[in-house]
Amino acid sequence: MRTDVLETSEDAVLGGRLRLRQPLRGHRVGHDAILLAAATGGRAGEHAVDLGAGVGAAGLALAARVAGLKVTLVEIDPALSALASGNAQLNNMADRVSAIACDAEDADALATAGIGNVDRVLMNTPFHDATRQNLSPDPRRRLAHAAVPGLLRRWVASAAQLLKPKGVLTLIWRAAALAEVQRELAAEFGGIGVLPVYPRPDAPAIRVLVRAVKSGGGAGVTYPGLILNDQNGKPTAAAEAVLRGGGTLNITET
Repeated sequence: MRTDVLETSEDAVLGGRLRLRQPLRGHRVGHDAILLAAATGGRAGEHAVDLGAGVGAAGLALAARVAGLKVTLVEIDPALSALASGNAQLNNMADRVSAIACDAEDADALATAGIGNVDRVLMNTPFHDATRQNLSPDPRRRLAHAAVPGLLRRWVASAAQLLKPKGVLTLIWRAAALAEVQRELAAEFGGIGVLPVYPRPDAPAIRVLVRAVKSGGGAGVTYPGLILNDQNGKPTAAAEAVLRGGGTLNITET
């Protein structure tokens, strides 16, 4: 695919801290990518890999938060990968953020590209159940949203192969299927932390942010949740601090 056949817009996210070029049709950057970045953490000198990066929103939002952090954006769609690379340049981060067109499940191909033994992996994995929801006819949007059987297991396995011992995996998933995430993490990861995300105070969680340590131990922890909107539908101060202010979520604590 060629990026010049995609109609794109340039949009401000993270309170204007980032500018992102993204397709007008198909999957558009939303809250999930910014929440994932806020939950990932990191330190200068570390290497983080964003699996299924799309146009690079989560990885770039993470790099914007953590000066000196190296980030590799992995995206299977060459056109989106090219946009991600361009977005790194657009935000003056090309010296430490790069993009590669590769299947997130192909850890061997990533290793051949020199990506491995990394400190952190973050992933906004497609998680909508294709058997229960009507999926978009747009192929890019469908690829970004639909979780085919076994996808989570394969992505977790790829993350485990990429990470160094005690490396950290952070992901976002639909809240109703948290048990599936915990089950898939159990073989390779421990020290699992969970932070629920609620649309408003009186509603059930819609997302969970999950942090796990490769070969880690210790009991799991559930952190106080993030409420996105108040009873009147207005963004909460806590949500604004993360989504616009560039704040982090306490799940990043070690």
